Amino acid sequence: MKLRFNYIYVILTILIFITEVLIAIYLHDGFIRPYVGDFLVVILIYCFVRSFLQAPVIPVALAVLAFSYLVEIMQYFNLVKLIGLEHSRIANIVIGNYFTWTDILSYTLGIGFTILIEKIKPFATINTSHKVQ
Repeated sequence: MKLRFNYIYVILTILIFITEVLIAIYLHDGFIRPYVGDFLVVILIYCFVRSFLQAPVIPVALAVLAFSYLVEIMQYFNLVKLIGLEHSRIANIVIGNYFTWTDILSYTLGIGFTILIEKIKPFATINTSHKVQ
C-alpha cells in the first residue's frame, strides 16, 4: 500500500460527484435517486480513496463496503437524532436518517460492479500515478 496520486481516479471521482449532485438536485423519482445514487456513492468513495492510495482492489473495495454498511447501521440506530443533530441538514445528508435493506443491496451491487470493472480494465496499471512526497 503506497500513497500515490492517480489522475484517472481523481477525474472519475469528480465526474461521479457531479453526477451525484445532479441526481440530488434534479431527480426526485422512485428509482434513480434512491437506488442509482446509492450504487454510485460507493463507487465515488472507492475512486476517491484510489485517487491517493495505491492498494489492491479487493481490500479497498471491501473497506469502502464496510464503511457504507457502518453508515447504514448508524442510520438504523438513528445516530443523527442520538447526537442531537436531527435539525442539521448536512448531518442528515451525510449520515442519513433512514435505514433500508435496499441501500445495503445498492452498496453491495455498486462495489461488485467496481470490482468487476477493475478486473476487466484495471485503471491502476495505467501510468497516471505520481508518488506523494
